[in-house]
Amino acid sequence: MLQSLSSTFDRFVRSEQSGSFLLMAGTLVALGLTNSALGPSYLSFWHRYVLGLSIEHWVNDALMAVFFLLIGLELERELYVGELSEPKKALLPMVAAIGGMLAPAAIHYGFNAGMPTEGGFGIPMATDIAFALGVLALLGNRVPAALKVFLVAFAVMDDLGAIVIIAMFYTAQISIGHLVGALAVFGVLLVLNRRFRVMSLTPYLLGGAVMWYLMLHSGVHATITGVMLAFAIPFSRQDGESPSHTLEHALHRPVAFLILPIFALANAGILVGSDSLRDLTGANSIGIAGGLLLGKPAGVLVCCWAAIAAGICRLPPGLGWSHVAGAGMLGGIGFTMSIFITNLAFGTDPGLVNASKMAVLAGSLAAGLLGFLWLRFIASPASATHATQLT
Repeated sequence: MLQSLSSTFDRFVRSEQSGSFLLMAGTLVALGLTNSALGPSYLSFWHRYVLGLSIEHWVNDALMAVFFLLIGLELERELYVGELSEPKKALLPMVAAIGGMLAPAAIHYGFNAGMPTEGGFGIPMATDIAFALGVLALLGNRVPAALKVFLVAFAVMDDLGAIVIIAMFYTAQISIGHLVGALAVFGVLLVLNRRFRVMSLTPYLLGGAVMWYLMLHSGVHATITGVMLAFAIPFSRQDGESPSHTLEHALHRPVAFLILPIFALANAGILVGSDSLRDLTGANSIGIAGGLLLGKPAGVLVCCWAAIAAGICRLPPGLGWSHVAGAGMLGGIGFTMSIFITNLAFGTDPGLVNASKMAVLAGSLAAGLLGFLWLRFIASPASATHATQLT
């Protein structure tokens, strides 16, 4: 398994690790400017309208559709030729992803059931791959390569689950005409791929733009278009020989070094005031932070243990239970997807959005720090050394 790491996967890891630092820089800049004398001007900038949408909406609906397109391309690759292509390899990350989504959602819902904030159950469900891999990069050879594969696999499936949650629970009133139009364009793109094997990217990108416009007006969040487009683009099992590989390679750096930092600048503008501590002790904030910090590792560990005890799957070579626990802790770094879902869940209540984002930052920071310390000082380095020698 360790020898099967493809050059595409290596490029993905390297770009996400480097991009995580820019993502953090964007977050710090947004926090600093929002809480300075320039705060009102900074926040108002993102609410200026251009071509019918605010700049913030262009970031969250258009640029993030490109981010979801990359996630879809990576998921497609993993399903066809990567770590999710064989059921035995895919099963453990799938079980980890299910546990890592259900437990945080249950914690949030437990604190907020019957309250106006119960709709935020999806906020602590997803994992930020960029930050999680950034933490692993700081650990170097102390962690096995198998842990990186496991973390990426379950985080990608985590994101897929978040996409499903967004489609099911965070949609506005549906416009049937626009939705049918978007699905019709998707069908045409599938025919171009499966029936006529059109290998040029141009018709797929043009069709994707039309599909995005129709989905934007359908009530279903427009970013779903990115994932749908990814699975309409032709894929080949040989690296570098298909439009899917070409586009995935082309998008890595723009997403890691441009789109995600811009997303942080647009969405991490959190006002920290005298009532911040009160906001963090509310049921919604406790549910978010508790879901990320406690729910993620608990869900990952319990579900993986149950699946292995039942003989359904097994731990990969070089990976111990302490590493699985560390991966679960790093899975609690929700940031990008958590903030994204926050905007969908509470977009009409700026105060609640601000408090929720603060809880996301606090929970993600604590989860990342705990995961780093755990893997640095508690997880067995012997397995990491063995895995490094294998590679």
